[in-house]
Amino acid sequence: MSDSLEACRVSPSSLPIIDISGLAGTRPADRLAVARELRRACLEKGFFYVRNHGIPEDLVTRVFSESRKFFALPLTEKEAIDKKRSPANRGYEALRAQTLESGAPPDLKEGFYIGPDHAPDDPRTLAGKFNHGPNQWPVSLPSFRDTMSAYFAGLLELGERLMRGLALSLDLPEDRFRTFCTEPMATLRLLHYPPRRPDGDPHERGAGAHTDFGGLTLLRQDDVGGLQVWDQESRGWSHAAPVPGTFVVNLGDMIARWTNGLYRSTRHRVVNTSGRERYSVPFFYVGNYDEEVSCLPTCLQPGEAPKYPPITVEAHLRGMYARTYGPVTSA
Repeated sequence: MSDSLEACRVSPSSLPIIDISGLAGTRPADRLAVARELRRACLEKGFFYVRNHGIPEDLVTRVFSESRKFFALPLTEKEAIDKKRSPANRGYEALRAQTLESGAPPDLKEGFYIGPDHAPDDPRTLAGKFNHGPNQWPVSLPSFRDTMSAYFAGLLELGERLMRGLALSLDLPEDRFRTFCTEPMATLRLLHYPPRRPDGDPHERGAGAHTDFGGLTLLRQDDVGGLQVWDQESRGWSHAAPVPGTFVVNLGDMIARWTNGLYRSTRHRVVNTSGRERYSVPFFYVGNYDEEVSCLPTCLQPGEAPKYPPITVEAHLRGMYARTYGPVTSA
């Protein structure tokens, strides 16, 4: 791939925009119709937009407002809840703390991680289960916790609904991923991308080229833009422009593994050349850590063998974290 930061300016319609209201309906024909659209998008792009998803826009507005307030806090206040202080990887992540693209400069972004709130005396917390534990919250933002918790709950439900749609798209029973969606792990990540300096490192990106680790990513963007998706056909980068009222959805490495590569986990990156501050809120739906991910029979072509051995969700995630943060030696 080229090191150029340029991308084609294409219509948002270059990525499918799918009305998923049918997934919440009672008519099987409506759910199957959405599943067919999901299948086409997953085979061809691995990226698509969804609308009529059920997440209230006023809640999305509040999430972005609270996110901007958080990143505007003094650095000392943000560092007081740094994720390094959390055995569950929750809290603030400093600017340039992550490098998603091997050989590239650290990512020009800062973030904040939120997960399911496991109390200190929760058996999973006490057992040191990977990424399980309490969240950290900024004390000076009184509405932050309630806003993010309401949004998190809504996206958990949306993630499960999309997994039912994916099951149908793979000619599987609609409840095939039921145990995967039981007590699922997920991460809500608030991100702030400062604008790139014209005299900065020419290879610096807001987020280096990467594929996502887990199951589904549900992304809300502000109106600045900067998300770029690798197009396999043209062998170049294309902008995934913000489309009001939609989520950008992409498949993670775990879905590609589960489907033996039939469904794509597509490389993407963020390049903020707007001269403005950019904010985005990805939600990573990871699923139950104890679920085994092994090749789905309906994804194998005649005579084709599974490309990957079975693995648990937890083992898969540990490997992915080690790829960008170094070896995982503790919970």
